[in-house]
Amino acid sequence: MEQRTEDWFAARCGKFTGSRFADLMATTRSGPSASRANLIATLALERLTGQPESTFQNDAMRRGTEMEPLARGAYEALTGDLVELVGFIQHPRLAFVGVSPDGLIGDDGMVELKCPASQAKHLSYLRHGAHADEYRWQIQGQMWVADRQWCDIVSFDPRFPDDLQLAVERVMRSEADFDALTAACAKANAEVDAIVEELKNMQRAA
Repeated sequence: MEQRTEDWFAARCGKFTGSRFADLMATTRSGPSASRANLIATLALERLTGQPESTFQNDAMRRGTEMEPLARGAYEALTGDLVELVGFIQHPRLAFVGVSPDGLIGDDGMVELKCPASQAKHLSYLRHGAHADEYRWQIQGQMWVADRQWCDIVSFDPRFPDDLQLAVERVMRSEADFDALTAACAKANAEVDAIVEELKNMQRAA
């Protein structure tokens, strides 16, 4: 299945996915963040209604989607690796978890492509490899579900000179992060299920 199609949105509805792992794992000094609570509410509503969250895209998101093929081509030209496009990958054991990586590389690798609207972001990625930290949970989560050994996190900005348009950082799988994601998804999923049941009871009582 192709990404961003009706079938793709339906497949990921109500599930913990790569783009949502950062919200799931976000914490504050006092505990889980508001973004985690918002995620749990969103997933509960998706499961209750069977409808995915709004597919609204802002300008930055549209830019990333439109430029992704260019980024992929630039990455393939730089590395010589062919990127295999995939749709939705279901976790082999957890029915409520799945991911949609930007592409797979051979038997062990994968790639995640970012096309930031902000030139300052791309510059930071070039200078410090900051995208490896910024997207840690998305990258690790995708390797966890797809059982991959490494992921190249790529930033692409064609406004920079040719030899500075790509910032590539290779991130290796972390079993500790996999364990943390497994526990966090299981705990949050139980909360989502409880909320869905509570809402159904409210509907029945109405």
